[in-house]
Amino acid sequence: MLKFLKYLFASFLGCMIALVMMLFIVTGILAGIASFGSKPVTVENNSVLLMELNTPISERAPEGTIPNFDYMTMQPRETAGLNKILASIKHAKTDDKIKGIYLKLTSIPAGIATVEEIRNALADFKESGKFVIAYSDSYTQKSYYLATVADKVYLNPLGDLPFTGMSSRIMFYKKALEKLDIEAQIIRHGKFKSAVEPFMLEAMSKENREQTSTYVGSIWGKLLSVIAKSRNLTEDQLNTWIDALEIYDAKSASDKGLVDGLKYQDEILDELTEKAGAESAEKLATITISKYERSSDKEIKKPADKKIAIIYAEGDIMTGEGNSDVMSETVSKAIRTARRDSSIKAIVFRINSGGGSALASDIISREIQLASDVKPVIASFGDVAASGGYYIATQADVIVADPTTITGSIGVFGVIPNFKGLLNNKLGISQDVVRTNKYSDFPNPVRPLSADETALLQKSVESVYDTFITLVAKGRNMSKEAVDEIGQGRVWSATDAKRLGLVDEFGGVTDAVRIAAEKAGLAEYEITELPKQTSTFEALLESLSEEVRDRSIRKELGDTYKYYKQLKDVTGMQGIQARMPFTVELY
Repeated sequence: MLKFLKYLFASFLGCMIALVMMLFIVTGILAGIASFGSKPVTVENNSVLLMELNTPISERAPEGTIPNFDYMTMQPRETAGLNKILASIKHAKTDDKIKGIYLKLTSIPAGIATVEEIRNALADFKESGKFVIAYSDSYTQKSYYLATVADKVYLNPLGDLPFTGMSSRIMFYKKALEKLDIEAQIIRHGKFKSAVEPFMLEAMSKENREQTSTYVGSIWGKLLSVIAKSRNLTEDQLNTWIDALEIYDAKSASDKGLVDGLKYQDEILDELTEKAGAESAEKLATITISKYERSSDKEIKKPADKKIAIIYAEGDIMTGEGNSDVMSETVSKAIRTARRDSSIKAIVFRINSGGGSALASDIISREIQLASDVKPVIASFGDVAASGGYYIATQADVIVADPTTITGSIGVFGVIPNFKGLLNNKLGISQDVVRTNKYSDFPNPVRPLSADETALLQKSVESVYDTFITLVAKGRNMSKEAVDEIGQGRVWSATDAKRLGLVDEFGGVTDAVRIAAEKAGLAEYEITELPKQTSTFEALLESLSEEVRDRSIRKELGDTYKYYKQLKDVTGMQGIQARMPFTVELY
């Protein structure tokens, strides 16, 4: 009995200690939130706006939530969405306290179209006469592309600038699935619908190689043209050096004129001190872009009865409600809210998605159609708006995209894995079934599809594809035959998509807002963002569980995590998919 009481007491004491520790953790987190979000930031005179851009850039920064929290230090990590980055650069242009911008760059975890929008905003900032200085210990091609907008581009004397051109790499899993005795049963429409190729082939098909070469070449051509112009070089010069591997380290980058000088960090600070008019480098006032966004110096409020709603659709398109990805019910509700609100005069539908569920895409597309019947709807494409990401934009009045946006991919597919071989042959597991009807267990991932079942799925895929191209034809004022010719699942850069009639204008979200204002006849307006974001506490609990799990897996898998995620995504698919190829990474 005594032992039992001791055990009971020890268990109780352990629980109390755990609760106290948890209380301290929660208190620390809440204190971090309070200190992060409640303190206004004061901008000193003669300040330099510091832009590092070394954390992932989402389409919009959460309002009153903590998107990136470091659970080791119990402090929020500074971050900013593209919306806040662009707004801060715009405000800094006319802010007398800001003397210039310092781009301290390494790699930028964002797509090329996102980088392009930031670059365009910095080019506009320079029209104020204020300076922009770029520096890096080691540039990537993407960060260097952004740096070329600066008045001066500097590199560490022992740094590098690997200028090698652009490539797209795709991993194939066919042999791995064969070794595991898993059959990927694929139903698709579109000879270019390459999203399923990693599971059925060992290398790119002729069609996939053709489309990939086309859009990669188009995007690289855009970047090369801008870089050549900014550095007073020719594209032929750059290509010759690239093909000969003549640009890699700091010396070669300097000799070829890609940078203005090789300097150390202290020398850069000395130059910034002089340009900002500070007494010394120690007294140089710098402010990060995330802190600058929270400064007390706010812009004048616009009339509340004249609004433009920016509705965000970022991530995989799925059915249901939620705060992550593009959830059909959540986004549809936001579109309905904007449609019914008389103070909202126009809608900008900001899309950064490679697609997902065809059903979810159709639900959202219907709401866009209803909204466009009563007020202007402008679709604005980010890094990617393809397959389902293009589907949801088809009924917008105008489609705006950056030339480097990846779009198109008008095609659909379905994947039903057959795990019978894995379970039977590898694990010794079998399944038996009792059915009331012939197809009662359809679909069953532990047996192959019958000919009738395959035919039914193919018919469904063809039906969804027909609906897809019908919507595109209606929205783009084209014939279904013309859409089918440029469809078939083919991926395009927006440069080619505009030529083909799938895109109306080149530009970013700022240009889309301007067009929306013109369509609605608004000289002044207030911006409102939808869907409404979750509370701080809800976002914290959600991000805590997701990040702890995700960081653990990332730590174990390292660089191979992205391949794990691709396999995880395919096993989680439900229904017919309107989705991009799984890996569209440009290096």
